[in-house]
Amino acid sequence: MDENTFSPMQLDAIREVGNIGTGNAATALSKMLSCKTMMDVPDVKFVSVYELSKYYGNPTDTVAAVFVRSIGGFMCSLIFIQPEEESHFMVELLLKQQFGTYIPYDEIPEHMSDSALTEVGNIVLSSFLNAINLLLGTQHQISVPGVAHDMLSSVLDVAASVFGQMGEMALLIKTELKVDAGKNEDVKDVRGNIILIPDPDALNVLLDKLKVS
Repeated sequence: MDENTFSPMQLDAIREVGNIGTGNAATALSKMLSCKTMMDVPDVKFVSVYELSKYYGNPTDTVAAVFVRSIGGFMCSLIFIQPEEESHFMVELLLKQQFGTYIPYDEIPEHMSDSALTEVGNIVLSSFLNAINLLLGTQHQISVPGVAHDMLSSVLDVAASVFGQMGEMALLIKTELKVDAGKNEDVKDVRGNIILIPDPDALNVLLDKLKVS
């Protein structure tokens, strides 16, 4: 199965689901961080899971990734990837919200920073899934998130080898969030990438529910 399997109308519907899911995730993240969060129009591509590396930057760049697996009416695997430095900013914002004071990333214990990063990734991916299931009228259960810090190439290799067993195609959603960190801080651009890897039958379920042929 590849992009040519689907009609232009079906591909537009799949991409629009990605847009809606990303918008829902950005709204949830804004509430979680108690910060105004604006989102650029996402760039949505439907690509082979084995070609993900073609759509990113330097394969040796270090990234932070959160992985989850969804089971239910729409079965899929999801990954939220950020450049490592930008994930630090998100961790700082979340801990500032929770503790009421700013803590520099270098002073945050590793287990605490990973816990915060997992929480950010979980809310982004769960909110993304919630939007899909609301559209479909289905329900889902999400696995305990996993987190990794590694070179981009290594993360994408894992995605291809592990999640590629469940589905060959991935919905790659690239967007940029603008997070207003507070009155005395500038608005900061934060890149974020969501990779959705549907199980083979999941896209047919999606298109049937949306009545797109």
